[in-house]
Amino acid sequence: MIFVTGAAGFIGFHVSKRLLERGDEVVGIDNLNDYYDPALKHARLDILRKFERFEFVHADIADRAAIEELFARHKPQRVVHLAAQAGVRYSLTNPHAYTESNITGFLNILEGCRHHAVEHLVYASSSSVYGANTKQPFSEHDNIDHPVSLYAATKKANELMAHTYAHLFGVASTGLRFFTVYGPWGRPDMALFRFTRGILAGEPIPVFNEGRMIRDFTFIDDIVEGVVRVLDQRAEPDPAWSGDEPDPARSYAPYRVFNIGNNRPVLLLDYIAALEEALGRKATLDLLPMQPGDVVSTRADVSELEKAVGFHPSVTIGEGIARFVTWYKDYFQVPLT
Repeated sequence: MIFVTGAAGFIGFHVSKRLLERGDEVVGIDNLNDYYDPALKHARLDILRKFERFEFVHADIADRAAIEELFARHKPQRVVHLAAQAGVRYSLTNPHAYTESNITGFLNILEGCRHHAVEHLVYASSSSVYGANTKQPFSEHDNIDHPVSLYAATKKANELMAHTYAHLFGVASTGLRFFTVYGPWGRPDMALFRFTRGILAGEPIPVFNEGRMIRDFTFIDDIVEGVVRVLDQRAEPDPAWSGDEPDPARSYAPYRVFNIGNNRPVLLLDYIAALEEALGRKATLDLLPMQPGDVVSTRADVSELEKAVGFHPSVTIGEGIARFVTWYKDYFQVPLT
């Protein structure tokens, strides 16, 4: 039995589907909030409900009593915790949503794992934790003490909380720092979705920092492969870890953190060019300055994940965007041109 929180979300849906396809029993948990159109979340759930071994529970991870009851009733062996209030810019105007979901909600999950002897907790961190760091590629072994958004701060807090529970109670956990995930069934608030919608509508698309942004865009199938491989390999204490030179990515406790990205960063303008090719249309660019809370460049060093579980992302930007466009046109019934 595996709990997947955020099962109606972008990554949670794909992870749940992969686990179900290989025969796992999955309880999916989601509060179906309206951060973006819930219709997309319900459409994802409709697919998951076709599997006999899937059960959906409509619950908020910040609801302590509901989460306690779920753990007591189902007693999961493993947990994939992907539910969170997402989005860097939304945290500038709705900060309380982040502490309620990302801090209180995560504490409830940790408590459930502690009291019900969960074998392994895998949870979503974020590349945003690197904040003001400029040395690239970003490494898990680097210090991350300078977040530039509340969202990033909550994700760093999750890593600290997970370590505390690994130390105090032996809760084995692995944090995954996701780098700009994209693909079919993606989030409407993310760049690829918004760009596709704008180009098809003939509207100018907002391009921040005048397109001089670099991102480690990672296709969803590669992400899911990494998540499932990590889930199957329980975090163990590192006997070589030393408090004299503490490594942020490992511990004497059953705790670890990995980057999960493509390791082939792409200029945003090149990303848009690949989308133009897939759509067969040119974009009108609305070149804008940098946004508060954003960073110019992200690039993942994924060598640790490669060594640990054989993670090798394989989907190119051109292939990934084409697959997204095919899904988008089918889902929204865009006439073929």
